[in-house]
Amino acid sequence: MTAVAVAGRRRRAFSLAKLAVLIAFVVIFLIPIYVLLVTSFKPLTEADPGQAWNLPQTWTFEAWRVAWEKLAPGLWNSVLVAVPGSILSCALGSMNGYVLSKWRFPGADVLFTLFLFGMFIPYQGVMIPLVQLLVGLNELTGMQGVWYGGIPGLVLAHVVYGIPISTLIFRNYYVTIPDELIEASRVDGAGMLRTYWSVVLPVSGPAIAVVIIWQFTSLWNDFLFAVFLTGPQSWPATVMLNNIAGAQATPYSQQMAAAILASIPTMLIYVLLGRFFMRGLMAGALKG
Repeated sequence: MTAVAVAGRRRRAFSLAKLAVLIAFVVIFLIPIYVLLVTSFKPLTEADPGQAWNLPQTWTFEAWRVAWEKLAPGLWNSVLVAVPGSILSCALGSMNGYVLSKWRFPGADVLFTLFLFGMFIPYQGVMIPLVQLLVGLNELTGMQGVWYGGIPGLVLAHVVYGIPISTLIFRNYYVTIPDELIEASRVDGAGMLRTYWSVVLPVSGPAIAVVIIWQFTSLWNDFLFAVFLTGPQSWPATVMLNNIAGAQATPYSQQMAAAILASIPTMLIYVLLGRFFMRGLMAGALKG
């Protein structure tokens, strides 16, 4: 057997080994999803941890119906939090990143560093002052239950917390845009806002996708802020999901169905925008 043939067999064996490892990881990853799906179609009498791996003897959509009835208000509240919160974080981060990367001013690096410090402040460390701030906004505006206890206050908290990471992503992405484009727009008489709107924003798709995915996932999956800052009428899906429990027995099938329903929006976001995610996330990694 020639050396070329031996090398070819080794490459094929290595490729098969890699494929086997990848398949094993896929199977391990899909095991919880299998348990979720199978359990969600079981009646309550079969939804037991001891039978988690078994297929339903009687297939039923009853758990899905009950889960939807219990979770629907929370899903709508999550939409009201995640959609405007993601858009506002994206807009503010884009403008901050543009100024910090293309319109330099004295102290820009210090300001950018202060922005980054915000990424390392834990939620628990600001919970008490944040509640006091929102209560003060309720009293100042005369709108009780709107800022503290309502969805606007939860959106505000996440937007403020999302500014550091969104600014970092956009700033690193805008560093890759040639400065000659900005200079050319200045020569043509465009000011800061005109340059941003006509030159920078049209090429910001990958960075926008990254921030939307990041912030939407963060807002949709939030539990701590939602518990502390909202009331029962404004609870998002995560809090509603936590409250789906029986007094005497745990309705596993309803919990599994509700968990799947609550995860669908984030999966759709990743499917729709995922192809831009790595490109936007890695932009600027070698510059700035």
